[in-house]
Amino acid sequence: MLRPHVVMAFVWMAWWLSWLAAAAWSDRAAARPPGRHQIVYRLLATAGVLLLFGPYRHRFAAEVILWRTPPALAWAMIPVACAGFAFTWWARIHLGRLWSSSVGRKAEHHIVDTGPYGIVRHPIYTGITLASIATAVMRGTVAGWAGTAVMTIGWVVKARLEERFLREQLGREAYDAYARRVPMLVPFLR
Repeated sequence: MLRPHVVMAFVWMAWWLSWLAAAAWSDRAAARPPGRHQIVYRLLATAGVLLLFGPYRHRFAAEVILWRTPPALAWAMIPVACAGFAFTWWARIHLGRLWSSSVGRKAEHHIVDTGPYGIVRHPIYTGITLASIATAVMRGTVAGWAGTAVMTIGWVVKARLEERFLREQLGREAYDAYARRVPMLVPFLR
């Protein structure tokens, strides 16, 4: 019988592999900020993943169990994570060839403010954060919540870097008008 933790790990792996495979369907960047500016968010995201999924299974000091998740709640977190990943895919498909794994501007870049980008300015980070929260609820450990927090901080750092860069590249007035209309990461939160 499958356990919800195994299914959740499979959901994350399926999302990650499909995300990597789709990287070929993106245009090359015309401009990028210096690589050193992108190190911090990459390290935070990696550390968050290691905390959330680390192979330490109750041997690490942060692997303190906060609660034992009831099976019904654990199973309920899988569709929540899937909803987060569906939101990331909606955003990526809507962005099309403008998508990039790192901060950059494409040759035909413009502000996209429709679809999921009309709900939040960074729907991919919002979706990953939702999936991380669902996973942390399922795990019920300090390490799981620390991983979610560290990963989310990484997405906020990346979002701020992206926004500074796009303001410079696409025009401060246009981007500021978009930022006034649409929240950064949390829908309906101004």
